[in-house]
Amino acid sequence: MSSSIAAPISSQANALPPNEAAARVTPSARRTSSSGIWVGVFAITMSFAAFTSALFVREGTADWSHLVLPPILYVNTLFLLASSGTLEIARRNLRAGAGMPKAGAWVALTLLLGLGFCAGQYRAWLDLREQGIYLATHPNSSFFYVLTSMHALHVLAGLLALAYLAYRLAIKQCVIRRTIFDNTAVYWHFMAVLWIYLLLLCRMKL
Repeated sequence: MSSSIAAPISSQANALPPNEAAARVTPSARRTSSSGIWVGVFAITMSFAAFTSALFVREGTADWSHLVLPPILYVNTLFLLASSGTLEIARRNLRAGAGMPKAGAWVALTLLLGLGFCAGQYRAWLDLREQGIYLATHPNSSFFYVLTSMHALHVLAGLLALAYLAYRLAIKQCVIRRTIFDNTAVYWHFMAVLWIYLLLLCRMKL
């Protein structure tokens, strides 16, 4: 990628390169874009808060038991935390003008780590099934499958965004709006924080 493409990335312009007027985003558009991702984060937070409230209410019943969490969940946690770190490195490289190919490599690594997390979650579900624990086996197993499945679906949405970023960064002479990258990073970091919360919740309550 030529320096004429990499340099504008670190500038205050929102799109690359700066002479592409049609690709620029106005300040109001940037505010709208940023507001949109935070509205989404708030909506997801509220949905999981509702699940948490239902879990606390259901826990008080007599038929509540406790699960032994599959150990692979902790490996999955490392995958997701590492992917959050690699995406932040990619974003900083992009802002510093280190070049789009370098940033794209970090995004691709983030994507692979995210896929590893999803594969690990699937392995955790298989481990429970091998123990004869299914969605409807116990109330606590139902909550485990629902919570982890809902989170995995949101992670898959983030993986689609990461795949788009990796694709765009791999194309020469491409134009990328900085808000798209920043919003994807915010969403992905939120998925990591949300997972830590869910893992702690499952350890203490399930």
